[in-house]
Amino acid sequence: MTAPHPLSVRGKMLAFRYAWQGISYMLRTQPNAWFQIGMWMVVTAVGLLMHLTAGEWCAAVLAMALIWITEALNTAIEDVVDLASPGRHPLAGRAKDVAAGSVVVAVAASAIVGLIIFGPRFWALLR
Repeated sequence: MTAPHPLSVRGKMLAFRYAWQGISYMLRTQPNAWFQIGMWMVVTAVGLLMHLTAGEWCAAVLAMALIWITEALNTAIEDVVDLASPGRHPLAGRAKDVAAGSVVVAVAASAIVGLIIFGPRFWALLR
């Protein structure tokens, strides 16, 4: 049987199925992904309570998505490095460290976005 054409409905359905398998794998193997889901729920609840504007929601969603995207790429890079270099190698370790560092950068940037959005509101509540 030949592979479905990538633009066919069957081809698109298979692509989404493989993508969901990847997300499921990340959730099964990366505890930080569950922490990130929890943070999404907290940010969403606080955002609803504080009546974020459309622009603030866009910034918050993009910031949260950036963390998930970098976490997914980090997971993929770690698995590929483990496949290519099952033993310890300085370059393999460096690749993993750089991938993990991208998640840290995304988290820091998202925290700054969160401070810009929520900081003034919380400050106003404290006054």
